[in-house]
Amino acid sequence: MADSREALEIIKRGVHEILVEDELLKKLEEKRPLRVKAGFDPTAPDLHLGHTVLINKMRQFQELGHEVMFLIGDFTGRIGDPTGKNVTRKPLTEEQVLANAQTYKEQVFKILDPAKTRVMFNSEWMGKMSAAGLIELAAQQTVARMLERDDFEKRYKGNQPIAIHEFLYPLVQGYDSVAMEADIELGGTDQKFNLLMGRELQKGKGMAPQVVITMPLLEGLDGVQKMSKSLGNYVGIDEAPGVMFNKLVSMPDSLIWRYFELLSFRSLDEIAQLKRDVEQGANPRDIKILLARELIERFHGAEAAASAHKSAGNRLAEGEVPEDLPQVEVNTEGEADLPIIAVINRAGLTANAAQAKDAVKRGAVKVDHEVVDDACRLTKGSEQLIQVGKKKYAQVRLV
Repeated sequence: MADSREALEIIKRGVHEILVEDELLKKLEEKRPLRVKAGFDPTAPDLHLGHTVLINKMRQFQELGHEVMFLIGDFTGRIGDPTGKNVTRKPLTEEQVLANAQTYKEQVFKILDPAKTRVMFNSEWMGKMSAAGLIELAAQQTVARMLERDDFEKRYKGNQPIAIHEFLYPLVQGYDSVAMEADIELGGTDQKFNLLMGRELQKGKGMAPQVVITMPLLEGLDGVQKMSKSLGNYVGIDEAPGVMFNKLVSMPDSLIWRYFELLSFRSLDEIAQLKRDVEQGANPRDIKILLARELIERFHGAEAAASAHKSAGNRLAEGEVPEDLPQVEVNTEGEADLPIIAVINRAGLTANAAQAKDAVKRGAVKVDHEVVDDACRLTKGSEQLIQVGKKKYAQVRLV
């Protein structure tokens, strides 16, 4: 195993918070495989890059010689995680949970080593717990403690309903750590309350409390809100290589180093050198291409990564996009963003502003394959594939 302090530095990369770092160092100094837990409720079967931030950290633990326990919350999935929600979630059926769980398993092994991963289901122990056991578990916490959770507190103050079974969610997640004898639990920053519950319940059982490691929520391609399929600012790991390439190369420059830190397996020294290259005049688009190819290779293989640029945007309407797709820079003239009409006019995709306005009105303008209207605005630093009509298109970068 790696030196404990060297291992700690590797683990700290991209991490939001470690509770408690000194405890983690002591565990690493024990020179034994630590039991590293991360739980997933199979409520959405399609993983995107935001999900992989946590899975990448699990892979790091595997490479350091530790035991990764990938917990599929088939029991908690029937409760519905209330995190970040202002309404009671509809529980999933057993059939939905199992179908989604299978998809998760297929997708995570594109990152994790199957031979070093224990896939577990919390129904193994929760399904056997008696009513008396559940009451005993519920007695470990108070309603006041549960209402410290931000989402519960807001719903309570807003006179919105909170179902009794929702209070069980953090308790069950915490009990999972007891049942699994977890040394470490990973989760997003929005899971902090639940993760700490595991520490509390382990202490109550006389166990050494798990170390909690929270990972940041990855911003989506808009650079503002967290990556989410419902917001359309995501990159799905099962999306076609050309689509992934196009999305990643078109992201705002402001996201480059954030994505490298959380998604790339390159060393920090390599990333620092890339930063220096950009500072010395390298085109940020070339750096984005490096990241796009790395991620495409991870999820689709080396051959797909090498040829992804050829299929980026594969077909627009009836015409095939050539490899020599025009690259156009549009000056925002100091503005933070520009309306699509101004962008296509300045990019030379229409003869004048009147034609640009007419094209948008007719629904003849697409940005990254999606038809847009005159409310569309593009952000400075972003890059996107724009099509006007059937034959005019360009990769447009706003500067």
